[in-house]
Amino acid sequence: MDPLKIYDYLTRARRRVFDWVRPLGSEDYGRVFLAGQRTLAQTLTHIMIVEWANLHLVQGRTHPPYDQWPIREEEPQPFAALEATWIEQAGRAREVLSAVRDWKAEFEFHVTDDHGRATIVSASPSDIFTHMVLHEVHHRGQAISMLRRLGVSVEDIDFNTLMYNRRAATPA
Repeated sequence: MDPLKIYDYLTRARRRVFDWVRPLGSEDYGRVFLAGQRTLAQTLTHIMIVEWANLHLVQGRTHPPYDQWPIREEEPQPFAALEATWIEQAGRAREVLSAVRDWKAEFEFHVTDDHGRATIVSASPSDIFTHMVLHEVHHRGQAISMLRRLGVSVEDIDFNTLMYNRRAATPA
């Protein structure tokens, strides 16, 4: 697999989601649902900040404790700010991913779990990238479900739809 092509897919699919969210008012952006992180604002913020944290790890850097993160899902940005922040982050993400030389080199890092326990985790850049991709796809599905409940018409954004080269077939 090509991590940069996969990341390009994430950003293309993300742009489509942005296009569907942008026309919504702040009331719909903040409407509470039973899926995802409760609101579109919190769900999209959650995806973005987990990407931010994973990029730190891919670079071999630890991120600060969650209560010190610059953006947190409990206090989501208005959509325009989130979109601008994430587009900027995506440029940095591509640079970080391009710089990885050994996708399989395991390393250890410290985390604090949801119960406040310190834990040492072993993973490779490939593991962390895989989590980042699958995490976004999982929560993007929740966001799309929320959008549908708001009456937004969404299109197919599968990998093959956005990334395969296509051309018209000529009759035989």
